[in-house]
Amino acid sequence: MRSKLLALSKNEDFRTLLKSKKASNKYVTIFFGRLKNKNKNNLNIAFVTKKKIGNAVKRNKIKRRLRNITNDAYKKISINLNYSYLVIAKPTML
Repeated sequence: MRSKLLALSKNEDFRTLLKSKKASNKYVTIFFGRLKNKNKNNLNIAFVTKKKIGNAVKRNKIKRRLRNITNDAYKKISINLNYSYLVIAKPTML
């Protein structure tokens, strides 16, 4: 059985991930690292868009697209569940 996608919600989780490893390209920056007290059956991931990108409609559209991409990728490829991910969208994502 495939595990679920869970959103990060605690401020300390965000701070921990921002201090960990990162990978970036033209569209997104991805921070990833291990979190304490994490359930290893679920994928912890958060999508963030800054207010500089646009109004709420544009930011939510970007987050919906990223969630959809992640769900499709999660079904097709294996993702390491020991890590938690923080995805920050860049203005070029529009």
